[in-house]
Amino acid sequence: MDVVRNTWAISCAIVVVLYAWKMINMVWLRPKKLERILKKQGFNGNKYKLFFGDTKELFSQLSKSSSLNKHIDIDNGEEVLSHVMAFPHHSLQKHDPYEKTQRCLVLSSVLPLSIIQQRALSINSHNLGRSFITWMGWTPRVTILDPELIKDVLTKSNDFQRIKGNIQLLRLFGTGLVTLEGEQWLKRRKLMNPAFHVDKLKNMVPAFHLSCSVMLGKWEKLISSTGACELDVWPHLHTLTSDVISRTAFGSSYEEGLRIFELIREQSVFVMELMRSLYIPGSRFLPTKKNKKIKAIRKEVNHSIKTIIDNRLKEMKAGKSTFDDLLGIMLESNMKEVKKHQHKNYGMSIDEIIEECKLFYFAGQETTANLLVWTMILLSRHQEWQSRAREEVLNILGDNDIDIDGLNRLKVVTMIFYEVLRLYPPATETFRIANKDMTLGRFSLPSGTQIALPVMLIHYDEQFWGSDAKKFNPNRFSEGISKATKNQVIYIPFGWGPRICIGQNFALIEAKLALAMILQRFSFEFAPSYVHAPNTILTLQPKYGAPLILHKL
Repeated sequence: MDVVRNTWAISCAIVVVLYAWKMINMVWLRPKKLERILKKQGFNGNKYKLFFGDTKELFSQLSKSSSLNKHIDIDNGEEVLSHVMAFPHHSLQKHDPYEKTQRCLVLSSVLPLSIIQQRALSINSHNLGRSFITWMGWTPRVTILDPELIKDVLTKSNDFQRIKGNIQLLRLFGTGLVTLEGEQWLKRRKLMNPAFHVDKLKNMVPAFHLSCSVMLGKWEKLISSTGACELDVWPHLHTLTSDVISRTAFGSSYEEGLRIFELIREQSVFVMELMRSLYIPGSRFLPTKKNKKIKAIRKEVNHSIKTIIDNRLKEMKAGKSTFDDLLGIMLESNMKEVKKHQHKNYGMSIDEIIEECKLFYFAGQETTANLLVWTMILLSRHQEWQSRAREEVLNILGDNDIDIDGLNRLKVVTMIFYEVLRLYPPATETFRIANKDMTLGRFSLPSGTQIALPVMLIHYDEQFWGSDAKKFNPNRFSEGISKATKNQVIYIPFGWGPRICIGQNFALIEAKLALAMILQRFSFEFAPSYVHAPNTILTLQPKYGAPLILHKL
């Protein structure tokens, strides 16, 4: 009996020691080893702090920014940037040799600005291409602003994949293209491409036009007696893009999908709260009140979309349905692929189609609504550009209905959209992880290293965009994106490389048509109640809406 007890005690002791060693290695020895490896290569950054790393500071700054009630100066790009990107912006100023050198030299007030910039760039060229380390718990995160390194990360999508914790949260909206990797992603992208081909999108312009006409009709009724009224356009633009997705994706009206949109919007708040907390593997399975609500929302959304798909499949079998909407095109593409290979594994299951539809709802609505609201806000501030855009619309399109060819000729409108997406991108940051030891440029990244691409910091960087980088200036895109960026990978509102957003043409065509129709009928300016407060809830949104004064033309 004593032998058994001793054996059991020894076994337990060994397990405890092994577990303790594993924990010590995970939270201290391995992070310190990774820190030495990265610092030895020249990376600047914060020192690792036990357990939490920089997460306390990150969450503190996020909380401070989200609770800020003051009006942010729309013309002060530095203030906008420090508010929206508080933690990475602070870290850049703290660790970037260009920023540090420029501040010191400017404070000295001895040398001309041109020499200051040359010296700062010279120092920077001998360093790391403006990269720095922060710590997400016990995981190192390398933030990159160098165009060649950004290009490397976004091109090698199989080597630098999305972070597992973020994917788990994004899957609450749908396990579609955004969350898939490798062969699964290639298969799904191939099946989805036909639905977003430009020729197919042309056929959706009438649906875009109908949805926009409904919204503008409401606006005209509101101002019919006085010729002007104050209106928060943000919820109206949400309704517009929701209606467009319902019509173009499912051939249904906004009312039919209303509950789905409400649920997805509610889900986005929960997901943002989870993304701003430390990711703990398995925590989403705990029976918390929030997790139960998230599960209930997902179940209801899945049921609603499955009902739409089941009805469509019945119509298709009966020969009643056409393939002029995204769901129909996707189902047709799926059937062709299965028929071609004579095996259902080459297509998507009904559950997979449901997941893609959920992404239609969320990504299709949010991206375009955000683009339109920030465009109207910036054109309210820059009336000269509003006038230029209206003049172009009236000269090219007149008061007539709008077609795809006319939209393609709207150069000024296109320039404005590009600049809005530069200053107010839908996603302000994107993240990747090295799942194995990887080479990035001339640097070696150990397995498990996270990579942050701070989209908004890159878009505001004076090294890339010039001294007016933080100002609204659509003229920078007068000769297109390639000329404006000097063929560098520094403009990534829709991502870049093989995984560039599949719906970007859809969003831009919809936004062009909506803005053109608005400019045909209305002028607009800030209402006295407008407060500029960009706020991130998965995507970058106006925290207090967009109250504008509309004038009927």
